[in-house]
Amino acid sequence: MINRSSWLLRWGLSASLIAFSSLAGAEEPFAFADFTWMNGNNRQKSALLDSKYFTGSFLADTNAVLDFNTPKDHTLVGSTSSGRTNELQVTQLGLGGDFHYENVRGRIMTQFGMYSSMTPRNDASTARGQWDANTAYRYVSEAYGGYHWDAMNGVNLDAGIFMSYIGLFSYYNFENWAYQASYTSANTPWFFNGLRLQMFPTDRLKTELWLINGWQSYGMFNEAPGVGYQVNYRPTGDWSWVFNGYVGSDTLGTPGRTRMHSDNSVQYKYLDTPSKFISKGAFSITADIGCENGGGVQCTNGDSKTPSQYFIGVMAYNRLWFANDKYALTLGAGMINNPGRYLVLIPPIQTSQTGASGGASATNPALDSNGNPYFSQNPGDEFRAWDASATFDYMPNEYITFRSEFIHREANVGYFAGPGGVTSADGLNTSTQPSGWKPDLVNTEDRINLAMMVRF
Repeated sequence: MINRSSWLLRWGLSASLIAFSSLAGAEEPFAFADFTWMNGNNRQKSALLDSKYFTGSFLADTNAVLDFNTPKDHTLVGSTSSGRTNELQVTQLGLGGDFHYENVRGRIMTQFGMYSSMTPRNDASTARGQWDANTAYRYVSEAYGGYHWDAMNGVNLDAGIFMSYIGLFSYYNFENWAYQASYTSANTPWFFNGLRLQMFPTDRLKTELWLINGWQSYGMFNEAPGVGYQVNYRPTGDWSWVFNGYVGSDTLGTPGRTRMHSDNSVQYKYLDTPSKFISKGAFSITADIGCENGGGVQCTNGDSKTPSQYFIGVMAYNRLWFANDKYALTLGAGMINNPGRYLVLIPPIQTSQTGASGGASATNPALDSNGNPYFSQNPGDEFRAWDASATFDYMPNEYITFRSEFIHREANVGYFAGPGGVTSADGLNTSTQPSGWKPDLVNTEDRINLAMMVRF
């Protein structure tokens, strides 16, 4: 029997660290079954770098993306898992782990590599005030401390930056069935900054309450914090149901606009035959719906003066494991409809006509010579897109995954980088852009992702 507060610490600090029935009693949350099959969970069955006071973690995620559009600037648009194409890149290098002593908890995980540039750029809250939060936090993916109470089946209170898990997929690609998550996941938060209260009423049910600065934001957009919840119910070892909800004021400088979002997922393991060639089978379905209301927009029944602004997203994945779980094949697809584009990732178009480096971000949109944005986010602007992917994994042991993936994406407007790229006429972010230059945005994209992911 392991110490309950020690295990709850590790589970609460990272939803991917799972307890097992051989190590813990059934009264401990989710210890009655092996959930390493789930999308968004760590597949490792033990913590290799474990000790009495600290459980260490090391993540190395390297990839190469072959983009059939062959953009001259090697820039990838609309992805939270990759940033550059046709070259080798370190997507993420993470060092850290969990501290645990008596009932006190703490976790730190760094993020070096492309994540430290790609993730902060989508946070507009950092434009408010001084003491640049973007720079202060960019090399940290998780950083918080907390306390555990032996009440019910466990209660945890954490303060700091923690993972959101809205959209099912994990921020760490090693834990996912696919490398490129569909739009429903890729356009919803990976992290929250604030307070999280976790409660385990039974060993099969977890509830969370959030009081946070906002929607994937280091700071606060206006004067009201964001609030949210999660309910995770696992009635058996084959099912997992997750329900998330969020309400906040997340448009910088528009305090009268409220964002609401509902995220819901189900996962089911329908096959478990370790002795056969097809050793396991499971699927996941995620459906999100949300909207913004006030400040010139409304949720439904909008018109030209007050457009409708909402988000509808669906994605589904099916995964088969082979040869004692050493190989796996995942097929997936998804779509979104997001008028107003308030959740769509901004294409990293070069922001200057005079040769200063830097791509467009949530706080620094790219404008043409007339001062108009190349990719607008005006109330009611349409954005509809869909994608499909096929992922093959080779997993010789618990600590490494070799992944190859083909993905096709389409949008109703020019969004993905075409052959001309999105940086400048010659593809360099130090070049002066000639008059009349514009980014080469196209409606479709096909690419192959190759990745090697190591985790200890």
